[in-house]
Amino acid sequence: MTLRNRFLITAAVLCHLLLVPPLVTSQLPPADAGAAGRSGAPPEKSATAPATPCALAAAEQKEKGDVHTICAIQQEEEGSVYKLHGAVEIYYEGYILRADEAIYNSDTREATGTGHFALDGGPNDDHIRASHGTYNLALETGRFYDVTGTTGLRFRGNQVILTSTAPFAFTGKIVDKTSPEHYTVYDGTITTCELPHPKWQFDARKVIVDAGGNAQIYRSTFLVHGIPMLYFPYATHPVEKESRQSGFLMPSVARSSVKGNVVGDAFYWAINRMMDATLGAEYFSLRGWSQRGEFRARPSETSYVDLNYFGVIDRGIGTPPLKEGGENVRLNSAGTFDGFRAVANVDYLSSFLFRLAFNEVFSQAVYSEVKSLAFLSKSTDGYNLGGFVERYQNFLSTTPGQVVTISHAPSLDFSSVGQKLGLTPFYWSFDSSAAGLSRSEPQLGTCGGFFQSCTPAFRTGNLVERFDMNPAVSMPLLFRGWSLRPELTLHETYYSERLIPETRENPAQAVSDAINRQALETTVELRPPALERVFDKNFLGRKWKHVIEPQVVYRFVTGVNNYANVLKFDERDILTDTHEVGYGFVTRLYAKRDSEKPEDCDPIMSALMVGGAAPETTIPWQHTNTLANRPCEPGPPVREVVTWELGQKYFLDPTFGGALIPGQRNVFTTTADLTGIAFLTQPRHLSPLVSRLRVETSSRTDAEWDLDYDFQNNRVNASTLLANYHFGQVTIGGGDAFLQIPVQAAAVAAASPARFNQFRAALGYGRSTKRGFSAASSFGFDAESNALQFVSAQTTYNWDCCGVTMEYRSYTVANVRNENLFRFTFTLANIAGFGSMRPQERLY
Repeated sequence: MTLRNRFLITAAVLCHLLLVPPLVTSQLPPADAGAAGRSGAPPEKSATAPATPCALAAAEQKEKGDVHTICAIQQEEEGSVYKLHGAVEIYYEGYILRADEAIYNSDTREATGTGHFALDGGPNDDHIRASHGTYNLALETGRFYDVTGTTGLRFRGNQVILTSTAPFAFTGKIVDKTSPEHYTVYDGTITTCELPHPKWQFDARKVIVDAGGNAQIYRSTFLVHGIPMLYFPYATHPVEKESRQSGFLMPSVARSSVKGNVVGDAFYWAINRMMDATLGAEYFSLRGWSQRGEFRARPSETSYVDLNYFGVIDRGIGTPPLKEGGENVRLNSAGTFDGFRAVANVDYLSSFLFRLAFNEVFSQAVYSEVKSLAFLSKSTDGYNLGGFVERYQNFLSTTPGQVVTISHAPSLDFSSVGQKLGLTPFYWSFDSSAAGLSRSEPQLGTCGGFFQSCTPAFRTGNLVERFDMNPAVSMPLLFRGWSLRPELTLHETYYSERLIPETRENPAQAVSDAINRQALETTVELRPPALERVFDKNFLGRKWKHVIEPQVVYRFVTGVNNYANVLKFDERDILTDTHEVGYGFVTRLYAKRDSEKPEDCDPIMSALMVGGAAPETTIPWQHTNTLANRPCEPGPPVREVVTWELGQKYFLDPTFGGALIPGQRNVFTTTADLTGIAFLTQPRHLSPLVSRLRVETSSRTDAEWDLDYDFQNNRVNASTLLANYHFGQVTIGGGDAFLQIPVQAAAVAAASPARFNQFRAALGYGRSTKRGFSAASSFGFDAESNALQFVSAQTTYNWDCCGVTMEYRSYTVANVRNENLFRFTFTLANIAGFGSMRPQERLY
């Protein structure tokens, strides 16, 4: 949220702030006034508007050190007083004063002019037109009558150059300039639209303008196309981006089929130059009311704090009423000091039902995981020391208490990169960890019946001690492009508790009995020379190069004979015996353009991208948005057009030292390194073939296809296809996520679908700051349930200084939420927006 846009109003109504970047605002001087001097200094010669003789004379005088030049058709001199008649121009330092008639005192530098009175220049590029006025060029003070003016604009011929982040125009019967930076306008108007017929304006009894600061507006009426809309006893208009002021924000309104009529307001508090806060509330006529808050701080250039709160006090829905209220708190902060880096990403969610019912972004609403992490680390001379605390939660259902919780509190890691071992060809490294851990799982199913199955609640001690040490020795060998790297690693792990596996008679449980896991790992990595070819002939205006990088890895782990008794907290705990060979290759296709002309650099809807990460959290099947508006660079850039990675493993030991349990999903270190899909449900020799294909032919195209094909079961385990394309003002995106859930134990299988297949699509035209019409729409479809999950549609029409955006959203979230939502925002350029659409919820 851009903090320079704010309003101070006395009535608390409807809330939230939504902005667009500045639109061009112009109030051109009279056509007969040449470009000369309008910048506030003696002008340069221009083909479109030649400099006047007086301007040329002023330039010559300035070179001689005289900043004072007077021109007129007729002049009368009486001592230090000049009476000037016809085409009067007075140049003094950075200002130009023009009039038909004027009286000028060269001692006091005060001029009184009548007829087409004009004052241009100054550090803020002020342009004032009046019927008559008095102005002291030395003191930069005066009074003007029947005024039309602008600030923050520089005119060169017919071109308008913005010299401020928030230019605006004003009119007034009387304008007093009491200091170089201070104006007082009486019975006037202020707007960012083009005059003389602005689409919106404030008609005020009094306006105080601090150039470079704010415009304070007293007893004003807000008009749209001349029609009064709102009355403000007091409001502020930003004149510069850096200026911030406490006050109430513009109100917000919306209509929801579930929440009813939505109205709200918020207060912005500019605490100091490094901190601010926003506090607001919304009232839902059918449900209750919500509270929002955000605190931001920037203590230094390398540190920041952003704390967000959202809560709902819900009256409930249905009969009897089901209360779905709750709270969500997010803290994001980072900083560096004395070589240390500190990061905190904390997320607190009171209930999964609350997120499903009230989050306005579908991908966030259905995301069941909550992750919190805070760490402090320092790296020096190849060594890294870090401490962290972490809590992971996965909500299994909307029922209270149905959540898996894993905590690291605290953990200390110490590791190093490969270090030369004396004068030998060997390198050594290590990775170590000391952690306090805990894990809890809820009861699944219904226990107690004769034929009913369930998984009883599982809980470890409040602090399970784990010490893990992994020293390694390697010897990299290079010969004529071939790379061979054998490595020997010792794994030593101590746990203060052990796991007693589940049996027919007893559930799994953690007992206070120490366990020690030892393993020896041997790895040999072989990389043959890369195969590459540069093609002689150009194709599609590009020169092409093809590279193939093969790789073979042999891995043998032995000694893990107590895997079933090891508690599982993270990736350190899933090490098993294995005897395997992994093989694969990466092929890359590069293209180099012959043309020096940059690629298409028109702005695009970079936010409208299927598969892009959600603003507040990343969904597993999404990847990073690579279609941001990149800078255009001349010259023939090289682009990696195609990247295709294929990999597979052959397991000589299909049971992994007896760790594999048939009939359920097994996740081991060796499978997690290959793919995120749990494919081990039975002993097997051959893993699925993992394919990762990425195509990016230009800065406006992006496609990715990730595929896991299981030859043993002759099926696709997982397939994710994402594609986005921009041409001109049009944006198209589509995606499909498909997953086959492996067959496993009945109790778990009953809680999980066998197949997952969902589609996403998006279509857009224009962008948020485009003049005229823009629109975008996206939807999600579940092929397994044959149901539409969500639909979002937004349309915008922007004029020169304002715009309106309309939105419709529909949600179908399991059995929790079936909602239709209508929202709108009326946006004033450089000011604010009246409505209820937040930036993170927009499609573009």
